[in-house]
Amino acid sequence: MSPPSSSSSQQTTLRIGIIGFGPFAQFLAKTLMKQGHFISATSRSDYSDLCTNLGILFFRDIGAFLESDNDIIMISTSILSLSRVVESIPFHCLKRPTLFIDVLSVKEHPKDVLLRILPEECDLLCTHPMFGPESGKDGWTDLTFMYDMVRIRDQHLCSSFLQIFSTEGCKMLEMTCEEHDRLAARSQFLTHTIGRILVEMEVESTPIDTKGFQKLVQVKESSAKDSFDLFSGLFIHNRFARQQMKNLEVAIEKLQERSKELQDPIISKL
Repeated sequence: MSPPSSSSSQQTTLRIGIIGFGPFAQFLAKTLMKQGHFISATSRSDYSDLCTNLGILFFRDIGAFLESDNDIIMISTSILSLSRVVESIPFHCLKRPTLFIDVLSVKEHPKDVLLRILPEECDLLCTHPMFGPESGKDGWTDLTFMYDMVRIRDQHLCSSFLQIFSTEGCKMLEMTCEEHDRLAARSQFLTHTIGRILVEMEVESTPIDTKGFQKLVQVKESSAKDSFDLFSGLFIHNRFARQQMKNLEVAIEKLQERSKELQDPIISKL
């Protein structure tokens, strides 16, 4: 199925339930509601007051949430808690086959978990909006939305969901979960790793900052805003991340060795 065009005809109004209503889900929900979709949510923490203010129906009981007859259930838990959350879902409360969508930053892990646990009659779309509350605060135009139609029988429903993001101007990128994780390990994970290293080093701006160093400080500050659970999830549940960590360690060792090779002849002449 080709990605829907932002100029598509009248958009279908969807009933979208969200499991895990942290900051990222809240960020997405605001645009979903702006487009006229009906949103409900459930979460481990109590977001009743926030949801009331946003016009979102919040369920403390996940069974009642499932019985509310959503077209789509979007999973926006942390990477580390995904398995536990999905295993605790009482799927027998679903009134009909439902499209499940995950928006996690790794893709093979949720794909494997959901294919193993979801009822076979439920469709599955794995996605990764490659932006967040900071990068998407001024709109989603030209920001990448990756998706993999893992098990889709209701093409119209899937297309209607994807249209949410194409309508906002996202670059729609269809890609397998494996290829996503392979590329993300070399980009997103590596960026988070460098940022976390700079956090541990307590790097701060100085009066003589170069432009390059200013960018490093921005990477550090961006990483510091994210939870360490996110970094741990990217490392533990992306099978390509461990190799990138090893590559980084080897690169540092090579730099040290090359510097020492240049240093030794200089010292010997003194």
